[in-house]
Amino acid sequence: MLSPGVESQLYKLPWVCADVPGTPVVLQSHIDCGSLLGHRAVYRMCFATAAFFFLFTLLMVCVRSSQDPRAAIQNGFWFFKFLVFVGITVGAFYIPDGSFANIWFYFGVVGSFLFILIQLVLLIDFAHSWNQRWLGKAEECDSRAWYAGLFFFTLLFYSLSIAAVTLLFIYYTQPSACYEGKAFIGLNLTLCVCVSIIAVLPKIQEAQPNSGLLQASAVTLYTMFVTWSALSNVPDQKCNPHLTSIGNGTVQIGAEGYATQWWDAPSIVGLIIFILCTFFISLRSSNHQQVNSLLRTEESPPILEATQQQQVKGRAFDNEQDGVTYSYSFFHFCLVLASLHIMMTLTNWYRPNETQKMISTWTAVWVKICASWAGLLLYLWTLVAPLLLPNRDFN
Repeated sequence: MLSPGVESQLYKLPWVCADVPGTPVVLQSHIDCGSLLGHRAVYRMCFATAAFFFLFTLLMVCVRSSQDPRAAIQNGFWFFKFLVFVGITVGAFYIPDGSFANIWFYFGVVGSFLFILIQLVLLIDFAHSWNQRWLGKAEECDSRAWYAGLFFFTLLFYSLSIAAVTLLFIYYTQPSACYEGKAFIGLNLTLCVCVSIIAVLPKIQEAQPNSGLLQASAVTLYTMFVTWSALSNVPDQKCNPHLTSIGNGTVQIGAEGYATQWWDAPSIVGLIIFILCTFFISLRSSNHQQVNSLLRTEESPPILEATQQQQVKGRAFDNEQDGVTYSYSFFHFCLVLASLHIMMTLTNWYRPNETQKMISTWTAVWVKICASWAGLLLYLWTLVAPLLLPNRDFN
């Protein structure tokens, strides 16, 4: 939808290039209309995807086993599901523009905020599993190479984090300006140092032997990425190298006076992280109990490794007759959030405004910064929870 070839076909739709009061459509700047066109189309594509998965979120509420008739819809009827999805997508492109884009922007903000936290949960799970597996290998093989590997990647992640902080101060701050950016970078750096110290405290190590600096370094690097992503949305050219001032007078500009390149580095890195997280949750069953319980219903039995891959005469074995192995409803809700996160990432968190432009706003900055703080608090909770709740089993 963001490609120029698709843009020419989108002009035929009824919501394309609505008249600005007092200005004929033919006299409007091509950049004004074109820059909005692809991004409005992305909004509608992701609206269709989110609506489709939200429909299944409601449809799959309280499905407890494969004996439920709705479980057959979850695991089959693919032709009809694709047909429904295509129908919703076509209908989404005929929604009158009006205030749709502005309202849907805030839905995207909330959904993407929640999905950033889910990405951090997956990152913590990955780091825990990685650390636990390599420590087990070191004990089995009685080799220091595995310890050296853990040390190398921990040092690498911290080195990348320090480099990121340095570059953020160089490119996203000015000596006599950008005080918000300086505060965000400094505060997040301080919080990362604090959680790293807490992760190796003797009491924490006693309660969680697998806790260590590898997990803390991974969380630190992810926090620096979210901080970078937030600063890339600051609507101030002095503090944001991604914004370019337009001074030739050929393009009508709003109060902000800035245009931008859509495929900037933070967006590309964000898409890569999204794809890696998707592969991670798709190809691997977590052995981390807290993460498994996130996707499992309360009544469902523990997943047995033997039954996960069990097959009978080439046909998949139904291991959900007594209880589903994951929550169908929550699974689709995560895909709703993923759709919203993709929408915000592709449009670089830009919001349509009354000047017929996609502009950067402080809303995106604060949402991402708050997500980084919430993520650090979430990781801190995983460290101190066994101490604060000694009667619970966190193995």
